[in-house]
Amino acid sequence: MPATFILILLVLIGFTLLLIAGVGVWLVKKAFYPRKFTYEESYQREIEQGRINKAEFESWDKQDIIFKSPFGYDLSGSYFPQPGSNKTIIMLHGIFYTRLGMVKYMPIFRRRGWNILLYDQRYFGRSGGPNTTYGYYEKHDLKAAFDWAESQIAPEGVIGTLGESLGAGTCLQHAAIDPRPAFVIADSSFATLWDEFAFRLKTDYNLPPFPVLNIGNWWIRMLAGFRYADVSPERDVARLEMPVLLIHGLADDEVPPSHSQRLFDAKRHGLRRLFFMPDAIHVQSITTGPAAYDQWVGEFLQEAGI
Repeated sequence: MPATFILILLVLIGFTLLLIAGVGVWLVKKAFYPRKFTYEESYQREIEQGRINKAEFESWDKQDIIFKSPFGYDLSGSYFPQPGSNKTIIMLHGIFYTRLGMVKYMPIFRRRGWNILLYDQRYFGRSGGPNTTYGYYEKHDLKAAFDWAESQIAPEGVIGTLGESLGAGTCLQHAAIDPRPAFVIADSSFATLWDEFAFRLKTDYNLPPFPVLNIGNWWIRMLAGFRYADVSPERDVARLEMPVLLIHGLADDEVPPSHSQRLFDAKRHGLRRLFFMPDAIHVQSITTGPAAYDQWVGEFLQEAGI
């Protein structure tokens, strides 16, 4: 074989490897250090899209709070107390966004007399944190939020969690390490981080998971100390005994509805309920069918004895 041909072949192989490595690094940056909305941007966006009634929102009793993550950064939140209530729901927003994305769920619980705690997950909004980790570190932040919420009510009080997308995955992962939630409501959760990334690679860029995810896996392990396989709500939900309500839009093209079906199938202990909202896109079941959503939540809480 001519030396020139071998040299060209080696150059091509080297270029291909560098290209694949570059794509892997790009994926890590895009996924774990994504663009994000400021608190102010998300507030204006929610008002413009009709998901926040400004006058109503500003009339609610609200306390802006700061509490510490176990990893040292500040977490910024808002607490909406109801006079005499001994029930609190902690709500966690999705990727790119802030706690204001959860305001659309608040009327369901305010009508039922619940205190509500919203906070910006690490890296987003007004909270600190170097990156997003899809629940791997966020689940420990939720433990800190739980501690704060417990300090505001009597010891016999009830605290549950509700999350959408990233927040849903965080709630399910948190419940596997902390038995305190009375229930979990997970809207549009992914089943495993690997499968969600593989789906987005295929649908957004027509790329296969191998070798892009494998290289990205190595990079995120070096940068943040965990692997994609460490983030698996599907694995964690199998350990849960508290009631879990899963909701997913059937028109969701960001996280396939099959992920919530997998989570439902994986939960082996205790009350589990799954509802699909026809025609709803990602995390918009609440706005697509508000009356049905309210009914699902109300019946679930009644079944759970809460």
